[in-house]
Amino acid sequence: MYAVVSTGGKQYRVTQGEFLRVEKLDAEEGASVELDKVLMIADGDKVNIGTPLVEGGKVTVVVKSHGRGEKVTIMKFKRRKHHQKCTGHRQSYTEIEVTGIAG
Repeated sequence: MYAVVSTGGKQYRVTQGEFLRVEKLDAEEGASVELDKVLMIADGDKVNIGTPLVEGGKVTVVVKSHGRGEKVTIMKFKRRKHHQKCTGHRQSYTEIEVTGIAG
């Protein structure tokens, strides 16, 4: 059984017991969170596709940790102008464990 959920502007295919990193959620570590933007639920040959969301579909997750990803370096350079600029970015994430799929 798996589901496709939308969180943080991205879509994820999740199964029960799976760990994954999503955009930062506003929840404490160890808290249980319900993701209710379920786009599809599949159980064997039975597939339930939402229009756009599945009615009554919920995915329950437990927040394991919060963190920040690897640094991405952004380099801006203009030739022959004596101009260059270097900046960096680290994206925040939340690591979650999927504990249940209902719908």
